[in-house]
Amino acid sequence: MKLISQPGPKTDFSMLLLFTIVVLTMPIWLAPIGAGYPDLVQKFAIYGLFATGFNILFGLTGYLSFGHAAFLGVGSYTAVWSFKLLGMNPVPAVLLAIVTSAIFALLIGYISLRRTGIYFSILTLAFAQMCYQLAYSVLTPITNGETGLRVLQSDPRILDGVITSQTEDGGPLITNFFGIDMTKTWETNIFGIDVQLNAGFYFCAFFLILGSYIAMRIFRSPFGMMLRGVKTNQNRMNYTGVNTRPYTLAAFVISGAYAGLAGALLCVTDPLAGAERMFWTASGEVVLMVILGGAGTLMGPMLGAGIIKYFENILSAFNKSTLEGMLGFLPENMLDGTISVLSLFVGEGWHLTLGLLFMVVVIFLPGGLVEGAKSILLKLTGGGSKKSASAQAAE
Repeated sequence: MKLISQPGPKTDFSMLLLFTIVVLTMPIWLAPIGAGYPDLVQKFAIYGLFATGFNILFGLTGYLSFGHAAFLGVGSYTAVWSFKLLGMNPVPAVLLAIVTSAIFALLIGYISLRRTGIYFSILTLAFAQMCYQLAYSVLTPITNGETGLRVLQSDPRILDGVITSQTEDGGPLITNFFGIDMTKTWETNIFGIDVQLNAGFYFCAFFLILGSYIAMRIFRSPFGMMLRGVKTNQNRMNYTGVNTRPYTLAAFVISGAYAGLAGALLCVTDPLAGAERMFWTASGEVVLMVILGGAGTLMGPMLGAGIIKYFENILSAFNKSTLEGMLGFLPENMLDGTISVLSLFVGEGWHLTLGLLFMVVVIFLPGGLVEGAKSILLKLTGGGSKKSASAQAAE
């Protein structure tokens, strides 16, 4: 019996270095496909972090949560309240959001993890919807209801002027990282490509890289191996005397903290928090991201998040005029029919394209895009047949 060895420290360092370069250069290599503008690359970083945290729970332990949007919302509300009370520096907001969402996840996880399987999923969904309703209607003094919570000129912001430079009117309403405006964008030309470099993106990218490194260490650690054991056969582990609940609760809390951090980062360039971030569709979206990219893989969830956010922002902007410009080379007798069909899959109907993509991945690449790419590569290089032959010899 041959044990599968974990990658060594040098391999992990090389992976992290390559990943860091890829993330920091996103505005450059995404520009040719129309995805290099600041708002979209920020979403890639933020939702990649959200999916990475969810993958620690779902990918390692197999616990499928339908309520992670609750922590995304809690992180957003905490960040905006930090801006209102303390100041527009995003560092206190991020730290408070992580702590608050972790405590919130501890309370929900302590109750929800008393059940497994579909019952756990329904419990988390119920908690998330309760949080949505509380934020939308009951806790309006704290959340400002359907209008959303935002920073006002009249807010105290007691640390502004101490750790954050004031603007001329005495009330900066945009986040300011020790004098650096988080909405500031520099336009430049790199290798003949017009690039927009944004301070807010690099702030989010730092946390994406840090969060990915922490996730990598969890995957490689004995704690991560215990979580994999829970996913493989939790009952068998319980029968051997291992109390698995502290491990699953810790994974739930860590995952919730990641979601809270992502919620806070959403407020870095737009200090606004709304109840819609807690709605069940936001929880379902992160599930799609992880499954699409590959649950249980390190880079898969971030890939899935990037694809979904790209479709959401690019395909949803398409309309009939855009299609006419792209398909103008077609004969007139074909143009109208082609545009009528394609218009169903873009614009407001972009979810149909996402649904088709998800169906293709689930049917033909059940392990997600990353695992599917690995298996295809093995088949092309002959690795699959060698593996099969060695497996038969072992038997």
